[in-house]
Amino acid sequence: MRIIIGGAGRVGTDMARALRAEDMDVVLVDSDSRAVKNAQNLDVLVIHGDLTTREKLHEAGIGEASVFVAATNSDERNLLACALAEHAHNELAGPKAKPLLSICRVRNMNYINEQNAGKLQAWAKVNYVVNPLEGAIRRLHSGLRSSAIEEVVPFGHDAFIIELDVTAEATQVVFQKLGEASQKIEGGMPLIVGLKREGEKSLVPDGDFMLMPNDRIAVATTGLSSFNRILNIFGHEATDFPAQPRVAVIGANKIGQRIADDWLESGASVTVIERDLQVANSFSGTNIGSHPNLEVIHGDHLDRDILTEIGISEHHIAIAALEDDLASIAAALLASDMGVQRTGLLLYDADLVKVTQRMGITFAVDRKRVAVDNMLAQIHTKTAGGYAILSNIPNIIGVSMLVSDQARFSGKRILEASFPEWMRIAFIQRQNTSGIWESLRPSPDKTLLVDDRLIIFCSPDRVADLQKRFKV
Repeated sequence: MRIIIGGAGRVGTDMARALRAEDMDVVLVDSDSRAVKNAQNLDVLVIHGDLTTREKLHEAGIGEASVFVAATNSDERNLLACALAEHAHNELAGPKAKPLLSICRVRNMNYINEQNAGKLQAWAKVNYVVNPLEGAIRRLHSGLRSSAIEEVVPFGHDAFIIELDVTAEATQVVFQKLGEASQKIEGGMPLIVGLKREGEKSLVPDGDFMLMPNDRIAVATTGLSSFNRILNIFGHEATDFPAQPRVAVIGANKIGQRIADDWLESGASVTVIERDLQVANSFSGTNIGSHPNLEVIHGDHLDRDILTEIGISEHHIAIAALEDDLASIAAALLASDMGVQRTGLLLYDADLVKVTQRMGITFAVDRKRVAVDNMLAQIHTKTAGGYAILSNIPNIIGVSMLVSDQARFSGKRILEASFPEWMRIAFIQRQNTSGIWESLRPSPDKTLLVDDRLIIFCSPDRVADLQKRFKV
């Protein structure tokens, strides 16, 4: 399957690298000669040229393409490219052309609203838009619920993969086989879909595997309320998350406004601190600014006197949302020093995410990685394949597979399906009678139905075997 990606920046190249690992036919197009040069080490066709010209789309093979992704830094260029790609695809492929899936990266909320209203596809020929900020805010919100969680990957429909370490205090599970430990734990062992031990290869553990302290694991779960149980089982002290937390947001720019709105919707009380008077006043005049649980403070977020005056130490969470990564880190560290227990960051620089964890920041999100994850997820609604790459457990990936009526295990219980030990079903995602998608736990007695979407974890070299089993 041919996939054309417009934009050879970090988002485009990370997507290309992931898709090539699945043996997809990938083409990268970019007008920046430096970006093209940097992408030459990838095993993909790289074309130097303007994504919004028919000539370059023809050169990229748009007639044979199944997916077109516009991931440049310009919303307008991305939208125009999607419209042109749709026309060029149909023109070359003719009346028997298969539909082209177009995915567009945008930042402007007006375009998101157009998508939500079902109008964007009509005038821009875009099937799906990805707003990295929205996904990053949701991931940050989930991750801040616990200081012991290294990473949270939302899969939609209340499903999550959380990554954490096993500690020596996990007396229920360490130095015991997983199968044996599960029988002793009330409610059973949480589902571990990936594990990394220092000095050894990552793996998908089976019931005979013995956990050790310092093992890093990826656990599949549904519902935010399940996080504390998982933390307790694997040796972490879980603190109750307040039903109505007090959240300090540093920065009233567009990012800060969206973060504030997100927490207000969840029932939090929010204090926004902004050093620019005009920006602070502008935010106060918006619909969000008039919320009864919101207070907008004009002042310097690095001024200890101001932070003391607003009672920063009484806030449960502090989130820095500044345009500059280093300024955000400094603001979060000061809030932590003054008594805030949980601190969060949205960062542009992926390298700084790991650095901030060592500094004691509770949770940091790499915005561009979220964009890549979301786009890969959409691509794999058209074709099965891996789209979730675990941050701390290399060489274990999530794979989206659809249960067809031809699958020999359709209509059978998981227990009867004879799935191999090298794979693990993390979630069953299914539409209920009301047409709403739900995430179900893959218990042995759960029956697999036609059109169920399974999220499965395995090593990349097993994806081809998995596709054969599902007759993809």
